[in-house]
Amino acid sequence: MAGEGEGGGKQVIARAAAVLKTLENQRHGLSLSQIAKASGLPRTTVHRIVTALEAQQMVIAGSEGVRLGPALVRLAASAHTDIVAIARPYVESLGRRTRETVDVSVYRGLHAISVDQYPSDQELRVVSPVGTAFPIHCTAHGKILLSALSDASVVQLLADPLERRTAATRVAVQAVVEDVGVAREQGWAIDVEEHAPGVCGIGIYLRSGLAEHYAISLAVPALRFHENLHGLKAALLQCKAEIESVIGG
Repeated sequence: MAGEGEGGGKQVIARAAAVLKTLENQRHGLSLSQIAKASGLPRTTVHRIVTALEAQQMVIAGSEGVRLGPALVRLAASAHTDIVAIARPYVESLGRRTRETVDVSVYRGLHAISVDQYPSDQELRVVSPVGTAFPIHCTAHGKILLSALSDASVVQLLADPLERRTAATRVAVQAVVEDVGVAREQGWAIDVEEHAPGVCGIGIYLRSGLAEHYAISLAVPALRFHENLHGLKAALLQCKAEIESVIGG
């Protein structure tokens, strides 16, 4: 009986994982029927699993369907403790040198998830909570994370029209692909008020030697960004080299 129970438990976990994987990278919610079709599970089973996952905030069921929930964002942040701990001294050093906010992010489909931050000490600064999901197409850390993918993979991931956050947001997939190509070639990406008015960013890809994709970026008020861009880029690339020399990326 014990073995049977263990097998049943594994089956429940496998089915829950199938539902979560079905929802991965979905820009909008899916209906129970759509989840059932994509996962190959009976609709009644999907309903039970979604209800249980919703109780744990792993999914959100709303008028537009079922979407991944905030608990997964928190789990994503906590899963990267090791890389964050290794990078932390260098992230702090970067923050002290530039006096701008430093973010460490990980790739999650349509988002770059913040897993660590060193906030600026200046009165005018840009700060977001750790665990924030930033859109991948209109942020410096998002675009540099996309540069680790092929152009074909980027096209497959994104869909026209992209969400417009500001007047400067690129909403055409091909425009983002071009930005990502430039970032891939030069080794860094920028965001000039594409995600939020008055906010700019510069990001680099961190080669961790792991399957995960990481980025380190600086979030800078537009008033200071352009005149300091050269120094910010140099400091960011130095931080990248320091961390990669330690982790062997």
